[in-house]
Amino acid sequence: MQSVALIDYGSGNLRSAEKALRKAAESLPAAYEVVVTADPETVARADRLMLPGVGAFGACMAALTARDGLVEAMTEAAIGRGAPFLGICVGMQLLATRGLEFGETPGLDWIPGDVAHLPVVDRTAKAPHTGWNSLVDLADHPLLAGLPEGAHMYFTHSYAFRPTDPAHVIAMTDHGGRFASVVARDNIMGTQFHPEKSQTQGLRLLANFLEISA
Repeated sequence: MQSVALIDYGSGNLRSAEKALRKAAESLPAAYEVVVTADPETVARADRLMLPGVGAFGACMAALTARDGLVEAMTEAAIGRGAPFLGICVGMQLLATRGLEFGETPGLDWIPGDVAHLPVVDRTAKAPHTGWNSLVDLADHPLLAGLPEGAHMYFTHSYAFRPTDPAHVIAMTDHGGRFASVVARDNIMGTQFHPEKSQTQGLRLLANFLEISA
């Protein structure tokens, strides 16, 4: 049985994320154990990891680093062992080099880039960007397997990840200007939207994540 660590650092929508992960796992032939945890040893040993996040970049990063040994355990699992890792919403943004919300805050720097305000070109587009929107320019990536161009996902955010390397952007979304809605670098992946709130297509993405090989 594969273990999935849903990382609890006090800044994520854990209940719905756990429920969605379990439902996605039920659709697959392999067995998965979803564990909500802040225990560094459990995180370090996990076969795959998911980092949720709700709120401001700086507050989420502070909450994560305040848990003794948690960032080190995540790094050991994802960077050291190559365990598949999925960041959700601000959990995705924390993968960046730095966040520029309310000043500058260092991120994990697992996918180089900055998190800055949404690149709004059309001034009629409201911020925060809240509600359903489409994924476009989907790359051929296992996280997106079976998702159609234009797949609808649920968003709620005012800031967006701008990876330094465009190759790390595997899907985009338009909200008064295009932004990276899915990023990936090797085994490290992130979605700006909430797959746990995105019904059938969100569950498909979570099932894809569970089946990605380490």
